[in-house]
Amino acid sequence: MPIIRYLIATILTCSLLLSVGASHAAAEENKPPAGAVTLTSFQQGFVSIFGGKNLDGWRTVPASSAEAWQAKDGVIHGEGKEDRLVYLVYTGDENLKNFELKFHYRMVTHGNSGVEIRARIDKTGNRPFEGYHADLGHVGIGRNVLGAWDFHFGEEAREEPPCPRGTRLLIDEQGNMHSSKIENPVKLADINKHDWNEGHIIAQGNKFQFFINGKLASGFTDNIKQGHLESGMIGLQLHDKGMVVQFKNIFLKKL
Repeated sequence: MPIIRYLIATILTCSLLLSVGASHAAAEENKPPAGAVTLTSFQQGFVSIFGGKNLDGWRTVPASSAEAWQAKDGVIHGEGKEDRLVYLVYTGDENLKNFELKFHYRMVTHGNSGVEIRARIDKTGNRPFEGYHADLGHVGIGRNVLGAWDFHFGEEAREEPPCPRGTRLLIDEQGNMHSSKIENPVKLADINKHDWNEGHIIAQGNKFQFFINGKLASGFTDNIKQGHLESGMIGLQLHDKGMVVQFKNIFLKKL
């Protein structure tokens, strides 16, 4: 009997070791190569909104700017053809309120870009949209522009407050602004020059946060009584003629 028990225990141990070894081998096989962009952070309710092959689910604004945006090699390629603001707008839901947006972006050239959220048509005609704008651009653009929140107000005629990278801004009910510094915000040294970076935008009620490569770049809370933008579109922006920006791995999670 002891010999039989020993043999059974040995067989079970060998089976377990083979199973663990197979699982480890499978995990190693599925592991991306060194330096590859992974989607490990894009989980728990995030849905891809760019299929990589075409621009289905997106539209250009103005419509005449269609040649500025292309989908190729799994990437949205934006190239400024003229000196005016043009956008690529997500059409899957043009009335988004609370959400998280994750994406990778790369500034191929110098230039100014960004992601417009809660956007709506600017009836004043000053811009294509009014909205809250997460600023992107080449490393070194302006003074703390990269990673800033910008405010595009038209119809409401609100004051457009500064919220540069490294800033936490509170706008009170009367529209007064109170700024403070973020502890350990993203720095230029944390951002890859002319290479891929991960952007992450959170819009929840009146609170907005913008992260780059896992670090908070800037944030604001908009408590103003009149003029708060409740919902709207998401748009990728081209700002300057000759600039090239790319986006990929675009994931949306509605909250």
